[in-house]
Amino acid sequence: MAIESLPLSAVRATLEKGRSPWSLLPPMTAIGLLFYYPLSLIVSQALTSNSGAWSIAVARRTLTSRLFRRALARTLEIALSSTAGCLLLGLALALVVSFVPFRGAALLARTVDAFLAFPSFLIALALTFLYGSAGIINAGLMALMHTSVAPLDFLYSPAGVILAEITFYTPFAMRPLLAGFATVRREQLEIASSLGAGPGRIVREIILPAAVPALLAGGSLCLLLTLNEFGIVLFISAKGVITLPMLIYEKAIQEFDYSAACVIALVDIALSLTLYALYRLLLARSRGGDAAAL
Repeated sequence: MAIESLPLSAVRATLEKGRSPWSLLPPMTAIGLLFYYPLSLIVSQALTSNSGAWSIAVARRTLTSRLFRRALARTLEIALSSTAGCLLLGLALALVVSFVPFRGAALLARTVDAFLAFPSFLIALALTFLYGSAGIINAGLMALMHTSVAPLDFLYSPAGVILAEITFYTPFAMRPLLAGFATVRREQLEIASSLGAGPGRIVREIILPAAVPALLAGGSLCLLLTLNEFGIVLFISAKGVITLPMLIYEKAIQEFDYSAACVIALVDIALSLTLYALYRLLLARSRGGDAAAL
């Protein structure tokens, strides 16, 4: 009997039956050394006082400080705003690429794929060249207005960080949408159009319901990534913008307060794991919906 004719459960059971328990030792050892051991050091440091004794005093002081609360609020503000912008822009671009025939659609899709390979600080650098105090646009405006003050001063603010993150992370929201739109049957669109439905109604009643799982999965991924973004915030050096990754950097590198840095890192890890679990759940539901549709 060919292996292709066997059900997936039978193939999986056969592979598991022939696998030795010792085969799990190398990967589990690597995971323990590379993940669980550093994590245990972070937990230990977070629960250790300056005298070396076990204590939650540092954790209590850090979590109740005004600086931490401001950093947490700023992190959530930037992450949620950036994610909303990524979803809106990604949805618009995905609709155009998938359903509006034009020359260059394939090139645009490949450009989006290329963005996924760029480091985030390159986007911040490009925006600095464009909108910075000595950037191209400000230089042109200052020459036209005969002034020595840069007219555009939004880049070094939370708005500049949000713009940079939307520019960089939109492809991460766009790719699931393109995959979701690929499952929409063109026959449905043609039938709806022949019955008199306009483009807006087709998008609202046929395309968007099919895109909900992809929107949720892409939004969860963007929220997870923007929550932990460090390079853009550091490179732009926005005034008064302190996020959790930046606060960890300041506590550990500039103030040498490793216990406080570890406490904040644990909060960041908890938020990240929660969002990752949500992302995996939505992704599984999206794949289950696509399989049911097929």
